[in-house]
Amino acid sequence: MRAATVVPGKPELAEISELPDPVAAQGELLVAGLLVGVCATDSEIVHDGFGRVPPGQDRMVLFHESLGRVLEAPPESGFAIGDHVVGVVRRPDPRPCEPCADGQWDFCANGEYTERGITELDGYGAQRWTVPPEFAVRVDSGLGELGVLTEPASVVAKAWGQVDRIGARVEAAPRTVLVTGAGPLGLLAALIGTQRGLDVHVLDRVRAGRKPGLVRDLGATYHHDLDAVPVRPDVVIECTGAADLVFDVLGRTARNGIVVLTGISGSEEEISVPGAAINDAMVLHNTVVVGSVNAGMAHYREAAKALSAADPGWLERLITRRVPLSSWTDALTRAEDDVKVVIDLRR
Repeated sequence: MRAATVVPGKPELAEISELPDPVAAQGELLVAGLLVGVCATDSEIVHDGFGRVPPGQDRMVLFHESLGRVLEAPPESGFAIGDHVVGVVRRPDPRPCEPCADGQWDFCANGEYTERGITELDGYGAQRWTVPPEFAVRVDSGLGELGVLTEPASVVAKAWGQVDRIGARVEAAPRTVLVTGAGPLGLLAALIGTQRGLDVHVLDRVRAGRKPGLVRDLGATYHHDLDAVPVRPDVVIECTGAADLVFDVLGRTARNGIVVLTGISGSEEEISVPGAAINDAMVLHNTVVVGSVNAGMAHYREAAKALSAADPGWLERLITRRVPLSSWTDALTRAEDDVKVVIDLRR
């Protein structure tokens, strides 16, 4: 079989490798890889050396956003041949810590987790892969190839879960949400916000292209200037990691506001912020700021439900490029109007 393989931090060694077909261990699923999604983490692995290859290997199969079709499934697995499945990214640490032992590996306390395509486990960028059924999520067959959006949707499903848990501190439901960033995470966060019946506002720096239309077609409001946002949001889902924007929104929430940070800055840029004013606003308004990374099994299932309830035509517009496996490295270079780029493992 063919697979996209890398040596982290050495982009000149990124290639298509011929690997032996995997054999499913007892109880595992054997899956035909259909698509993988591309995100900034993949580029950081290739170009910046982020991530670690599996022990005993000098290369790693890349990509953590998956979609495949089941080829073999043990009778007791709960899956059937032909099912569309997504593989979970993170796996619990070997000790394990208390969160991992409770199935909350996305909250791993000691950092010894592993991750498919990122940290010490081969990824899903191969024409065949195996997965234990407890780390596989069935997606609605009606979604078809749009199921490749499940993993990024799981990230924002977790963010919304944090909003629910923190929001339970007060007897008042949120009404307005500001999503910063109209990339895949931001648009999927906005999708879930509209499904919840909230007044959704999305902020992104671009003024034209497909993003404003995608936001408007959700029934949400698009902005390219934070000062022009007409509400103090009850909830902020921050999806950019832009440090100046992160601190700018902290003083702009409604009372009892909740800010969930999902974006990674990826730089050591230093900025000046009005720390005293931000602190005072957060204290006086009972503002909560929480970081949220990765996702657990419940979040994957919530993501699958959200995608199944969405307009498939709208979801299809999120996928702006399909790159064949034969030229997969082209997918790492973003085009100006890209939202989500996927790689077709069959080509």
